[in-house]
Amino acid sequence: MQAEDEGKLTEGELAVEELAPEEKVRRGGGMPAAAVEKPSGPKPLPGPQAAGLAALSGILYWLAFAGMDVWPLAFVAFVPLWFALRGQAPKRATWLGLLAGTTMNVAGFFWLVEMLKTFSGFPTALCLVFVVIICSYQGGRMALFGWLHARATERGWPAKLVFLGAFVASELVYPLLFPWFYAATVHQVPLLTQTADLGGPILVGLVLCAPNLALIDVVESRLDRRPLDRRLIAACGAAFGIALVYGQIALMRLESRIAGAEKLHVGLVQGNLGLMQKREDPAEGLRRHKRLTTELRDKGVELVVWSESSVTFPVPDEFAFRFMKERVTKNLGVSTIFGGVIYRKDSDRERWFNTALSATKEGDVTSRYDKQFLLAFGEYLPFGDTFPKLYQMSPNSGRFSKGTKMDPLLVTTGGRTHNVAALICYEDIAPAFTNDVVSATKPELIVNLTNDAWFGDTAEPWEHLALSTFRAIEHRRYFVRSTNSGVSAIVDPAGRILTHTNTFVSESKDAEIRWLSGSTVFEFVGDKVWWLVSLAMVVVAFKRRPPVSGSTS
Repeated sequence: MQAEDEGKLTEGELAVEELAPEEKVRRGGGMPAAAVEKPSGPKPLPGPQAAGLAALSGILYWLAFAGMDVWPLAFVAFVPLWFALRGQAPKRATWLGLLAGTTMNVAGFFWLVEMLKTFSGFPTALCLVFVVIICSYQGGRMALFGWLHARATERGWPAKLVFLGAFVASELVYPLLFPWFYAATVHQVPLLTQTADLGGPILVGLVLCAPNLALIDVVESRLDRRPLDRRLIAACGAAFGIALVYGQIALMRLESRIAGAEKLHVGLVQGNLGLMQKREDPAEGLRRHKRLTTELRDKGVELVVWSESSVTFPVPDEFAFRFMKERVTKNLGVSTIFGGVIYRKDSDRERWFNTALSATKEGDVTSRYDKQFLLAFGEYLPFGDTFPKLYQMSPNSGRFSKGTKMDPLLVTTGGRTHNVAALICYEDIAPAFTNDVVSATKPELIVNLTNDAWFGDTAEPWEHLALSTFRAIEHRRYFVRSTNSGVSAIVDPAGRILTHTNTFVSESKDAEIRWLSGSTVFEFVGDKVWWLVSLAMVVVAFKRRPPVSGSTS
């Protein structure tokens, strides 16, 4: 019997043999500890499959984005990219992120072709080359996301936590020519945008990441044949739910605050002058603005806002206020904010400024603000001062100088003088810059003077409007934006559009709003928290996670 039983395993030994290798070692049986390897991560998808998923994320992002506005897709747009990046080495993850970002940009910002043709005068073929380059550069935001995610997960940090950190860093750190945020996908869903007064558009974007992560875990649990991570699902649900509850409370509190504030009947004028018409027949633009302003004044409007460079002829700095009164505002009979171009001759060169000015109902020009956040190609040519011949190749590119002061525009209504923060052109899509302006000027109203005619009949005017509405939420101010060709709009402090124009029509709009003051959490904190998160992501991208007892992640 003894011989017959040799080589057979006892019941206890058999149980040990069936355990996982690491558990066998823990119990003292099986292979030596040195032979046990750490469980490997998920197997990465082959290149073509991963690339297809990355491109799909870019397309979903574009469809959800302002202009297309299929906003529910924002809840799932990152899911394909997650599985494209899963298990990939940092180099490949970087390229996959770049593919996703470039796809989104090429689809969403096709209007860049029209802009470059108009601004630069370059032939269409060359503009297409530039657009691909610009869109690839803009797509670098997602390349940064992919690299950070792969580096950190490779070093043992929790993948889904890393996802959030990489998202924050990609939204904040990467310098974009045309700043945009994931939050813009839900610009028309007030309940989801109200957290912007706490953490700006990045916080809204993180809220949108919650359903993405929950769906990722559902799919991943099926693929990996593991149970759902119920704590993650609960955390994602709680984050999304809290954002909705906060949104509802914020809207109710805002209604109460508005009810007790001083009223203002405000109007805007959209002149709709063609780009070349503004130069060839500047008097026509002035006639249109004056006629529409008179109509608004007769309706009882107290303040009228004109668009960027609505006064098209340049005016010397030394007598700008006197000239504007005599030629523009003298007989309007209503307080006015308008745009102009002012120049002065310094010792080194002639300097031109894109300027917003304010005038009383008597016509006296009282204040001005010179634009500081200049737009590439439109207001300056990158490397143009270093290589002056570039301006010869691009005759329509501007050569403006930055303003140096963040002064408020002064508007007097009802016997009281109010501070107004003016943002010119694309300054209204830069949250950090706007935060600086609001902190410096302490405004009771924010206005934007812009001209989107350069982009033609494309999605750009609607994208620009969607991005800009977040400034109203972040600072809980009414926001009035007048554009030359549309879309002009009056926006309430919840980011809701009260009234707006159509594109490429000459018209005016008016609404009853309120003068509002006070500060928000975002005005006080700004992006400081997000910079800390981004710094932490850089650290974990280079530092291996210390072993955690009992952890399998």
